[in-house]
Formats: sequence, structure tokens, C-alpha cells
Amino acid sequence: MTYRELYDLAVKSLQNADIAEAGLDARLILEAVFEGNRNLLLLDGEKEAPSEKIPGFRELVEQRAMHIPLQQLLGVQNFMGLDFKVNDKVLIPRQDTETLVEEVLIELHDGMSVLDMCTGSGAILISLLNYKNDCIGVGSDLSAEALSVARENASRLLPEEKQKNISFLQGDLFEPVEGKFDRIVSNPPYIPTEVIPTLMPEVRDHEPLMALDGDRDGLRFYRQIIAQSKEYLYHGGMLYFEIGYDQKEAVIGLMKEAGFVQITCVKDLAGLDRVVYGTYL
Repeated sequence: MTYRELYDLAVKSLQNADIAEAGLDARLILEAVFEGNRNLLLLDGEKEAPSEKIPGFRELVEQRAMHIPLQQLLGVQNFMGLDFKVNDKVLIPRQDTETLVEEVLIELHDGMSVLDMCTGSGAILISLLNYKNDCIGVGSDLSAEALSVARENASRLLPEEKQKNISFLQGDLFEPVEGKFDRIVSNPPYIPTEVIPTLMPEVRDHEPLMALDGDRDGLRFYRQIIAQSKEYLYHGGMLYFEIGYDQKEAVIGLMKEAGFVQITCVKDLAGLDRVVYGTYL
């Protein structure tokens, strides 16, 4: 079969399974399996595909039709210009979260220390250290499986001289953490429990529940992190959160009650409230 024929069959299969971006996903699977790029269809579409790789291509298409996330199937997600390893043990880094990283980078100066709470794949912390010099980074997560992915990403993506400056700790929030930090950042679980059954099957059925469920009102982890963070921040240190689109007022209120000042909310590229941060004096 030609590349074009395989692509057309894949698109039809994914459309029948109600995959929203069937054409894009079919092309990305094709390029991954046959080790090509956009020119594979444009220039070589009528060429015969290597027969030995066709079964693997069909298997990935079938799995995608079952709504397994494409990033998990391909094992990688680009975030902040870096290709992070992902699997079903970590939350897939979203473009929305790049807004959080970009805001932290503005006030994260060379040589500072940063704690990433609920680090998951390590995407936030690794990105911060990659784009700054001589910063010390610690990532904390309850999941040992997630931390295994984070450590692999750090060793793959950070320059050797920066790898010595990053470490990962397993435990419940601040439980394994010692010392103080200039910046604390977190993209915690923030989806209310009752909302989870309504999520897309890619998220609901295939991403780790513990990285999604923010308890009854979605605010459990904000309460805990805000309450404990002051013990781990230097005076003048800053606390950053990613938030759900409708959680701005609640999170700002919690930070004000805890004594944070200069609290700011930043919107993402879609115009939705996405980041809240404040300063501890």
C-alpha cells in the first residue's frame, strides 16, 4: 500500500471513532511509524510503504480510535520547545501550562531556587531550569511512577551541567521537602470530582486520576499548598499556580487570607484565566 492509501484509511477509521482531529492524528502517526515528516505525504504519497511497518501503523491507528491519547501512543509531547517523554502515569503537558512557565521565568533570576509541587513529568521544572542559569530545582510528587518519568526527562533534556541542580522527591505535597525556596510553582489537580465523568475520554479514561481530581470543589490542593507554602518560601518569595478557568476569585481569596500580597492573574492565549501568583512578605 502507498503512504497515501494508508493515510486515507487511517483518517476514515479515526473519523468513524469521532476523533476530533482525525487528519492531523493520522498524519502524525504515519510520520512517526515511517520516520518521515510533512513531505512524506506531499512528495512521497504515491510510493509504496515498507510492508514490515504497516502492521505497527495499523495497531497505533486502532489504539487511537479507542481514544488513547496520541501523545501516549507516540510517547512524547512537545512543551516549551522540548520533547518530553510521557506515558499513562503522568499528565500530558498542555500548551496552556506554558503560560505558567513563561510567567515564572519573568521573575526567576539566575541562581534562584524553585520548588515544583505536583511535578508529574517534570515539564514545568525542567523547562524553568533549561532556560535559566545556575538555578536549583526540586520537584515533589506522590507518584513514584511519575517521578521515574520526570527523572528520565531531566537526564534526556537538561544539559549535563544543569542536571546536578535538579532533584525529585516522593511524598505527599511538602512532606519530603526541606529548606526554603525563592519560588514555588504548582499545577495541582484542580478538576472538581463531579466534573471528571464529563471530561473527554482521552483525559477521563487514560490520564492519571490523581493528577486531575481536586476534590469536591477543585480547591483542595490550593488550600493545602497555600497554607503550607509560607514555611518553605523566603520572605519576598513568590507562589505561582495554574488554575481552572473559573477559579480565579477562589484562589486569589485563599492567597489573600494567607497573607500573600501583589496577587496577579494572567490569562492564557485563549483569553481564559490561567495563572495566579503572589508574593510572601
